[in-house]
Amino acid sequence: MDAVFKALADPTRRALLDRLGERNGQTLAELCDGVEMARQSVSKHLAVLEDAGVVTTRWRGREKLHYLDAAPINAVADRWLSRFDRRRAQALADLTTALEATPVNDTANDFVYTTYIRTTPEALWRALTEPAFTSRYWGVELTSDWQVGSTVTWAFAGATMADPAQRVLVADPPYRLSFTWHAITEEFGRAIDADPEVLAAFAAEPLSHVLFEIEQAGEQVKLTVTHSGFEDGSQIREGVSGGWPQILASLKTLLETGEPLPTA
Repeated sequence: MDAVFKALADPTRRALLDRLGERNGQTLAELCDGVEMARQSVSKHLAVLEDAGVVTTRWRGREKLHYLDAAPINAVADRWLSRFDRRRAQALADLTTALEATPVNDTANDFVYTTYIRTTPEALWRALTEPAFTSRYWGVELTSDWQVGSTVTWAFAGATMADPAQRVLVADPPYRLSFTWHAITEEFGRAIDADPEVLAAFAAEPLSHVLFEIEQAGEQVKLTVTHSGFEDGSQIREGVSGGWPQILASLKTLLETGEPLPTA
């Protein structure tokens, strides 16, 4: 938390966060554009934000893209905001709200989310691939042999989504896993009590895909989730961007405490 407070204490770094809040997934050159500061200085400020976990990065070819990450600021808010006068903490609270309201996406409409979990890569891999685990924190049972090209069957709220297009795209245990999202079926619509028109709009969208990247980070594991393949205005993207933070928070709690977050 000291690193987060240090990162947010500098007005230049807050300005960089504001710019990422306006448009996420920017390169160093884009962030330097219009800033009266040397490129090296901007790079140093971004390094401080990245060390604090407030900014995460991903490579797209030769370009390094920078994204906001609300998780560390949420942790600060959960621990500290309730202890102090709200007026004194208003600036930090406003920033937290802005980050939570800003979906983490790039120009291709990707949703990107990073969290740190006190576990091992092997335990995290099992939590992502074994139905007994996924059902506890996600409410979904995923069944597959997790070989590239194999199908993935989803079971949720009494509905089973099986479709040849639901396949494993990448499997490199325990570091990288990718698969297509489930098909939008009538059975799924009944399970979530969806309006027929809404369900039809969901079903008309192309199947998206999710990528889990697992990295050892000291005594923790860094998990980056990238959900891609959305068209402009995707309603499914809107849904998953709100769902992923809750799912991953429950996953983190399960692996660190043995129990997932309570359901509403």
